[in-house]
Amino acid sequence: MPEIRNMTMNFGPQHPAAHGVLRLVLEMDGEVIERADPHIGLLHRATEKLAESKPYNQSIGYMDRLDYVSMMCNEHAYVRAIEILLGVTPPIRAQYIRVMFSEITRILNHLLWLGSHGLDIGAMTVFLYCFREREDLMDCYEAVSGTRMHATYFRPGGVYRDLPDSMPQYQPSKWHNAEEVKRLNENRQGSLLDFIENFTDRFPVCVDEYETLLTDNRIWKQRTVNIAVVSPERALQLGFTGPMLRGSGIAWDLRKKQPYEVYDKMDFDIPIGTNGDCYDRYLVRVEEMRQSNRIIKQCIDWLRKNPGPVIVDDHKLVPPRREEMKDDMESLIHHFKLFTEGYCVPEGEVYSAVEHPKGEFGIYLISDGANKPYRVKIRAAGFAHLSAINEMVKGHMLADVVAVIGTQDIVFGEIDR
Repeated sequence: MPEIRNMTMNFGPQHPAAHGVLRLVLEMDGEVIERADPHIGLLHRATEKLAESKPYNQSIGYMDRLDYVSMMCNEHAYVRAIEILLGVTPPIRAQYIRVMFSEITRILNHLLWLGSHGLDIGAMTVFLYCFREREDLMDCYEAVSGTRMHATYFRPGGVYRDLPDSMPQYQPSKWHNAEEVKRLNENRQGSLLDFIENFTDRFPVCVDEYETLLTDNRIWKQRTVNIAVVSPERALQLGFTGPMLRGSGIAWDLRKKQPYEVYDKMDFDIPIGTNGDCYDRYLVRVEEMRQSNRIIKQCIDWLRKNPGPVIVDDHKLVPPRREEMKDDMESLIHHFKLFTEGYCVPEGEVYSAVEHPKGEFGIYLISDGANKPYRVKIRAAGFAHLSAINEMVKGHMLADVVAVIGTQDIVFGEIDR
């Protein structure tokens, strides 16, 4: 018999399934994993320290760059933390817009997760399908903020601006002739709300398409069923949140249990799993996309009927409009002071958490009364999940490591910070 020796091997960071910059040191017994040691820090950008050296309003853009596929949800926690310390409540219309864009962000996140998780474990077509829908939602980001990813759209006191009345149009080019452009622009003739409503009408059928490809596919089930099973008790002990916790059968969702903004007015369900394996976590996230679609529809209905302000009218917090700034000396001074010094936040500490697509994303903020935070600590959802990877992959094969990294929905911007 040949002698089999244990060997140690590196998985990542250059491996395409390492989702950025994860380095796993694996101790292998043949093809079976004995131990997995995750190494992080290869993307460390010192976000928390940078936020402590800048006025409050200049750090919102850093939040976008944490989990860079759930941009507005990161902003949401940070902006809410500032609002709680300031004692500011955003207008109700701004709250509905925030909820709508948080759910659009949840769908964006889950589409990227489903596409890349599928691609990691051998399903190519679903990746192309998911990015087809992501393109439309990225256009919504661009319509409200002018940028497709790092929006900086949520501001203390509300949102940057109201929803636009028109959508950008495709133009004829050497890639698209006039006839094709006309077809591409069909659902862009109205306002942004019309465009999002058109998307919510189409999206359930798209989710059905993903499920047709995967849910009963025997290869998909062979790669995910009974892989990385986590019991409900162990999931709680490991600090799991979001779909990782709900996949183990615990119905914990901050939108229901500790509602913020207008989630208490929304009608939606919390999907939960039964086995706590990769397949259940897949089913939970797919159903979450359907539930987010429901919430977006409810927000659209309300926003159509209720115009109003989208940010508080306090020039100590919010810059005056451009026209005012050009005409009025006092507005110019407000504008100048706001963008050079920012504003002072009362002394105190706050922990603000939102139901991020990956779990509980929290901002712990300490203010000493100055114009910049004394301390910012970010509670990243993926960090706790990654720390459990040793337990989840032990005894599985090397190929299953890829499935486990995929099911954790890891993005390194927030883990390394």
